[in-house]
Amino acid sequence: MTQLPSPLLVITDRHQARHPIAAIAEEVGQGGGRWLLLRDKDLEPRERRDLAARLAEIARRHGMHLSVSRDVALAAEYGASVHLQSAAAVDTARQRLGPGALVGVSAHGVDDVAAAAAAGADYVTLSPIFLTASKPGYGPALGVAAIGRAADLGISVIALGGVTTDVVRSCLDAGAAGVAVMGEMMRSDNPGQTTGELLAACKAAKAAPAGG
Repeated sequence: MTQLPSPLLVITDRHQARHPIAAIAEEVGQGGGRWLLLRDKDLEPRERRDLAARLAEIARRHGMHLSVSRDVALAAEYGASVHLQSAAAVDTARQRLGPGALVGVSAHGVDDVAAAAAAGADYVTLSPIFLTASKPGYGPALGVAAIGRAADLGISVIALGGVTTDVVRSCLDAGAAGVAVMGEMMRSDNPGQTTGELLAACKAAKAAPAGG
């Protein structure tokens, strides 16, 4: 399976953010974060492009990998990878970004994961694994058992939805390649510290025997 930039994917959402997105990204980088996804899909195109430019500059300084949600052209402009809403768009994204580009897909069930794997995506975010304050009405929690079923399909699975340091190990033990965090990071008073704690939890989970 594809080597991911980091076991921790930080997703932006200015509606929940206690600080400007660029400031959060800066702190995430300082805290050791190495993978950032620009979401904020409701921004006006010019504003989103300006934010992408700022995040790309921050990413370069900290050695972070930048992904962009949905907009393949914007991803191409800033040398970013792309995170898609549907497996149907994978081929188009690869044609634009090149065969070596990192392409992810949002999945909300095993059928979505299977479609992404068949389309040649590199990874999926599977959500919601746990109940989440970010999207309280976004369907029932899938639970960690869904991670194992998804990972069995041969694609890297990133657990998303209600992820905190306390549940990182259960996600990785179940077969996740990593975790994605949005609300927990956006609402943090200290995003750098939160990043460090999540990365430490990932490292500890990978080092410990499963179920130990």
